[in-house]
Amino acid sequence: MAGTADIVSRMRANPNNVRYRDLCLVCDHYFGKARQSSGSHRIYKTPWPGDPRVNIQNEKGRAKAYQVRQVLLAIEKLEAEHGSKK
Repeated sequence: MAGTADIVSRMRANPNNVRYRDLCLVCDHYFGKARQSSGSHRIYKTPWPGDPRVNIQNEKGRAKAYQVRQVLLAIEKLEAEHGSKK
């Protein structure tokens, strides 16, 4: 199985072709365990104020491209705040 950094790299290269389970692994790594996991949705808490969550959805084994892009933006924000990459 590919490491988280490899998955993130593939996500950046093509957010339209990401497996849902890979996106779950990335979100678990960066945001911790999902605070809600029901049906086809998972919701992850993020450390900043405002709308502090990342919502991802399973669609026939694939992640939705706009949600992949939202996760990538959240990862970039985390990395910028912490000054390093995980």
